[in-house]
Amino acid sequence: MLDNVIMLVFVMISIALLLNVWSLLRGPSLPDRILALDTMYINSIALIILYGLLMASPLYFEAALLIAMLGFVSTVAVCKFLLRGDIIE
Repeated sequence: MLDNVIMLVFVMISIALLLNVWSLLRGPSLPDRILALDTMYINSIALIILYGLLMASPLYFEAALLIAMLGFVSTVAVCKFLLRGDIIE
């Protein structure tokens, strides 16, 4: 039963990821595209965690944590670049 629910959620998050790719390609402005990238890495974290639950392996949770940290830092760096034109002051 739990495997069926995990597969259903896996499909739903995959559809959300595809819609984020469409939003990334179509986005009218740069902040919209940054938001789409931010949402894409959050969806990819959810997919990795679901796969970890399906395989019952704690290794995938560590990978999801690493992607979360890198995604946060990259979002902050891109936003700082947009505001000031330079990342390192």
